[in-house]
Amino acid sequence: MPEPSEQTSVTRLSTLPLIAVRDVVVFPHMSLPLSVGRVKSIRALEEAMSGPKMVLAVAQRDARVEDPQEKEVYHLGTLCEIVQYLKMPDGSLKVFLQGIVRAQADRLFFAADKNCWFAEVSYPSEAWKDSVELKVLVKQIHLAFEEYARIGRRVPQDLVLSLQQMMPSPSRFADTIAAHLNVPVPEKQKLLESAAIKARLEQILTLLKGEIEILNLEGKIHSRVRTQISKSQKEYYLNEQMKAIQKELRQKDDTAKEIDELRVKVKRAKMPKPAEEACDKEISRLEKMMPFSPEATVCRTYLDWMISLPWSRRTKDRIDLERARRILDEDHFGLKKAKERILEYLAVRKFTKRLKGPILCFVGPPGVGKTSLGLSIARALGREFVRMSLGGVRDEAEIRGHRRTYIGSLPGRVIKSMKRVKSKNPVFLLDEIDKMGVDWRGDPAAALLEVLDPEQNSTFVDHYLDTEFDLSEVLFICTANTLHGIPVSLQDRMEMIRFSGYTEMEKVFIVKKYLLPKLLVEHGLKRGQVKIDDAAIIRVIREYTQEAGVRNVQREAASLVRKGVKALVEKKKPS
Repeated sequence: MPEPSEQTSVTRLSTLPLIAVRDVVVFPHMSLPLSVGRVKSIRALEEAMSGPKMVLAVAQRDARVEDPQEKEVYHLGTLCEIVQYLKMPDGSLKVFLQGIVRAQADRLFFAADKNCWFAEVSYPSEAWKDSVELKVLVKQIHLAFEEYARIGRRVPQDLVLSLQQMMPSPSRFADTIAAHLNVPVPEKQKLLESAAIKARLEQILTLLKGEIEILNLEGKIHSRVRTQISKSQKEYYLNEQMKAIQKELRQKDDTAKEIDELRVKVKRAKMPKPAEEACDKEISRLEKMMPFSPEATVCRTYLDWMISLPWSRRTKDRIDLERARRILDEDHFGLKKAKERILEYLAVRKFTKRLKGPILCFVGPPGVGKTSLGLSIARALGREFVRMSLGGVRDEAEIRGHRRTYIGSLPGRVIKSMKRVKSKNPVFLLDEIDKMGVDWRGDPAAALLEVLDPEQNSTFVDHYLDTEFDLSEVLFICTANTLHGIPVSLQDRMEMIRFSGYTEMEKVFIVKKYLLPKLLVEHGLKRGQVKIDDAAIIRVIREYTQEAGVRNVQREAASLVRKGVKALVEKKKPS
């Protein structure tokens, strides 16, 4: 008995524009809304709209292929009518296709002038004999599909009711069910290519039973999860469901591996016991969360910070007084009191290993070498060096960090600097400590009290870490231009070393012995290629600079060196 269809009205269409669809197989009688963005598909639909509004829709073998060729699409598809056609502002199309009948692409060819694919098509005939066996098969499928819809809850109820009316037409009945099965594209394509109605129905029944078995298994897993958790643990429901599935499949997920790696990293970090306990608590929380939830990201970020801090990593001090004295003298002229204090610290460290780092404050005018001396001290001690500028800091959270209750919270700049330097005992320069301000966000100077107090900084608590971090081995050096902007309570915790301005003759000596050799190297010159005599240096100091330090003197000396380089270059030019 021939299957009633629209075939008789479309047999004359022997050549049709072709579109390849991804992740879907279009069946006859199936309605399909489609967003089209690929140029060749858009051109094919435009060609169809200029004619009888018919197009051949074929499934793509690999959805990842952006520009499929002849061998990358299935050759049996469905003739579709374009019911709705809408152009979007971005040039894409939104169309509504109505499947009509199976169509075999006997030959595909690309029309370069139209920039789209066409197909020469034929229409496979569908013939079947009415029999008791076929009716029983249709009834079994109908019952199985009702069970599938009831368990899965993925099929509209009105579709289940309408199937009763389709049962006299086995082909349409089979295609309607096939279109709503949750199976891979290759399986659906086999159903589309199955010309024998009975064979197609048997395949559908097999697939339906397999899907029902999977849904029943999912139901068991859901039930098992539901019995494992109490009402207070409902927030972990999805996580427990995932674990139950993994148990069924006997697989260990990536999250478990990540948790194991985090535990190993925490052990290797050699944290104090309170910090390690805090990390273990966070890891336990992370284990119960969905891997990609926002809270899990917060947990991971916290653990990454804790693991990366130098809890036990430190550099070994080079306690060699003569070497330290030589380095300090090489880098800076004068500054006897500051140099002597560092040498005293080294001498005492030679006798005791548990000496807390001194808190020094270099006070003096700009350009006298306060900041650069900190770098030289680090070189003399063989320690890492880190600098933190406090100029303009008005927020207490800059020092102590934000509490983790806030979105996007992070540790303060002290902990950030310790992470960056990767050492527990660096030379830590707090630059321009007198330039801090106070506003409604707190007093950063008060927050620095715990950092700079030798009696407290061994138990410094950053708001973000919420656990103690030992800063007692850090050699803190602060710099300031005056004591006016520093609170008395902060001054009381620091050892003040005053830097006086340089005399004119001291500046001349510094330029000749320290600055000029450095400038020559920076400008690619050899000693003697550019000379600046004492008279020129004195004139620069008297007429072009008015300062206690040598910062502007260095700037003007650099200008003279550049002029010398320019003169050398022009002299070498061929006439």
